[in-house]
Amino acid sequence: MRRELIETHWKDLLRVVLSIKAGKISSSTLLRKLGNYSRKNRLYQAFRELGRVVRTAFLLSYISDLELRDQITATTNKVEAYNGFSKWLFFGGEGVIADNDPEEQEKVIKYNDLVANAVIFHNVVDQTRILRELKEEGFPVAREDVATLSPYVTSHIKRFGDCIIDAEAVPEPIDPSLPI
Repeated sequence: MRRELIETHWKDLLRVVLSIKAGKISSSTLLRKLGNYSRKNRLYQAFRELGRVVRTAFLLSYISDLELRDQITATTNKVEAYNGFSKWLFFGGEGVIADNDPEEQEKVIKYNDLVANAVIFHNVVDQTRILRELKEEGFPVAREDVATLSPYVTSHIKRFGDCIIDAEAVPEPIDPSLPI
């Protein structure tokens, strides 16, 4: 680390941050300008050194904090579960977007997300109904058990089969007495 570089340009680094916060320059514009002259630009080099310090501090926290590692792992697992679920729902092409048109690519991604969100909503409605029925039948429903449920269930979906949609059906409201 070249500490003197950060110290020398500290005021300039703060000015840049304040300019971004004030909306005088966008971060993307700044990165583009700094990137064009990266080898010779001292401000770019100072930002790079500061980034190294921040990354090192984070890695030291990560290594020494079991709770932080668990939280990051859990969050990563949720994201990966959603990505796998979304890819499973992707009809044809095994998740490959074959079109080179950026607008068409964006549509494919948004429509796939829309389908994924609709299935997630349907799964949560079904799970809520089942939990309500179990509770009414006298089975205990513990908060810890509910926390293990996933909205990414696919075993009940006929991916390429007949889909019957009743647009008039309104799902029952979630019972506020169920543990959340």
